[in-house]
Amino acid sequence: MMRELHVSLNQTQKVRLQAAFQHLSDIGSQASSGLLVSVSDTIPVNNEDGILKGHGTSERDGQVVATVCGVVERVNKLVYVRALRARYKPEVGDIIVGRVIEIAPKRWKLEINFSQDAVLMLQSMNLPDGIQRRRTAVDELNMRTIFEENDVICAEVRGFQHDGSLHLQARSQKYGKLERGQLLRVPAYLVKRRKQHFHDLEQYGVDLILGCNGFIWVGEHVVPADNEMVEDQESTLKDKEQSYTPLEIRQNICRIANSVRLISALGFAISVDAIIDTAEASKSSNVDIKDMLGAEFYVQTAEREVQKRISLLKKKRG
Repeated sequence: MMRELHVSLNQTQKVRLQAAFQHLSDIGSQASSGLLVSVSDTIPVNNEDGILKGHGTSERDGQVVATVCGVVERVNKLVYVRALRARYKPEVGDIIVGRVIEIAPKRWKLEINFSQDAVLMLQSMNLPDGIQRRRTAVDELNMRTIFEENDVICAEVRGFQHDGSLHLQARSQKYGKLERGQLLRVPAYLVKRRKQHFHDLEQYGVDLILGCNGFIWVGEHVVPADNEMVEDQESTLKDKEQSYTPLEIRQNICRIANSVRLISALGFAISVDAIIDTAEASKSSNVDIKDMLGAEFYVQTAEREVQKRISLLKKKRG
């Protein structure tokens, strides 16, 4: 449960944490949707008629049981189990964050938490000058000036090629190289596909990108360049090199990043609301950034989640 976050709890904190997870389990049983189940666990459906058993479920002795480990999802009468996958399962249109691991002819190869590396073709991205034109041999020679090994990139899943490789595209100003921030890696199943994966956290001066592949970027806010108003490319690059990230912004990046680490370690779904709630709770409780990953705030975060879900359950019941 405490994924990659080793917290040393005293006896009182252990009791509180166990109580919190028991409450969450009880609430999940009542709500059905969102319940974490193992193989052969019974899925509560409250004796409803016309229940449709979807993927990861079967019927046994008149009850719906799970056939895989995962999270119970429900769409009207359809009940299914979303399997917890250690690896990301790509879908066309997914927003992903990846790291460049190799530069090959007319393409970059990226590590994206998938079973194989993804490919970003030179012709599938906007060049820095923003001009739409055919790629030339000069462009190919200058590929390393655009992205080099270990650069972090945001892109979109374009699809699978006939050879089985996963291809990406970055034909928008919101895609491209990510700088001045932290790259975090969480289990991909904790990041749900939503309409919006790019978030400008104005109160923190921070950009947050929730990659569907479980790679999350937290960095200094960047104003997208307007291609029609680009003046002097060399001057822009020079100014960028001379500027720096203010201390307050760096602290905000660390606070948001630690919020992500904490939510992931507890096994809760990662959303922009959950991240902001956790960051704000740490500030209102005067918890230092370095202490956010300590035992007490860890337990408090679990206890706050219990209260949040109780409130949601009460609202649903009217």
